[in-house]
Amino acid sequence: MSMILLAEQVLNGLQLGVMLFVMAAGLTLVFGVMGLINLAHGSLFMIGAFAAAAVAGATGSFLLALAAALAASAAVGALVEVVVIRRLYNRDHLDQVLATFALILIFSEGTRWLFGSFPLFLNIPPYLAGPVSLPGGIEYPMYRLTLIAVGLLIALGLFLLISRTRLGIQIRAGENDREMIAALGVDISRLYTIVFAIGAGLAGLAGALVGAIQSVQVGMGEPVLILAFVVIVIGGIGSIKGALIAALLVGLTDTLGGVLLPALFKQFMEASAATSVGSSLASMAIYILMAVVLIWRPTGLFGARG
Repeated sequence: MSMILLAEQVLNGLQLGVMLFVMAAGLTLVFGVMGLINLAHGSLFMIGAFAAAAVAGATGSFLLALAAALAASAAVGALVEVVVIRRLYNRDHLDQVLATFALILIFSEGTRWLFGSFPLFLNIPPYLAGPVSLPGGIEYPMYRLTLIAVGLLIALGLFLLISRTRLGIQIRAGENDREMIAALGVDISRLYTIVFAIGAGLAGLAGALVGAIQSVQVGMGEPVLILAFVVIVIGGIGSIKGALIAALLVGLTDTLGGVLLPALFKQFMEASAATSVGSSLASMAIYILMAVVLIWRPTGLFGARG
């Protein structure tokens, strides 16, 4: 394998990783602060993608499409928290799983009713189209580099929000002792709605950004949701830093595994068999990574020790 191909796959892994972080950051915030298992988080990813595709088709503006995705998913998230999720905080996790799974079905059928069953397409804007020449003779798509930069900026923004703002202090306190901050006069219901809306908005923004490099279709959020759960388990529930590092690990493992493992097995067997075996192992690689991390540290890389 050439060094140029390897470098391109590393960049692909970073791009996948930062988009997984944007998706998983909201999920880990919701679980860490509220203790809520939200299976419908992938549906919010899908809603953001469809909102962006619809607005881009109507206005031709990619930036308006991103704003629409963020606003639509955050608004839907806030509405869902007030109407449905608020009744689940004192219920066990099985009730939360069943209720949020029902939301997946509602959102999927509702989206199909509004937009139809055929995929929509969100075009990359002309100013982000085309390749960029990088050192070493690497030609890499401008849009994917932009995704990496945007994801890292979102990570920085979340870090500043959590560590430097009054809302961030309340969120961190809510993770540790929600009864105490409620006793100190913090409106816990309002805090939960804000946190859920932030998480939903991030999921929708991720859906819009990814929607420009794949088709926008019903059910597109569920595969990403599985990877997001892997990320928060590896990184540690409630940890933004853990989510970022774990997302990058998962992205690089998934991308490099799909290239390196088939190439490795070609040395020992026929090309077709090597591709089949290598691809199968590559699809298992992130789960093997999760198992190894949990054996070493059951609470995740940056989770609180029990």
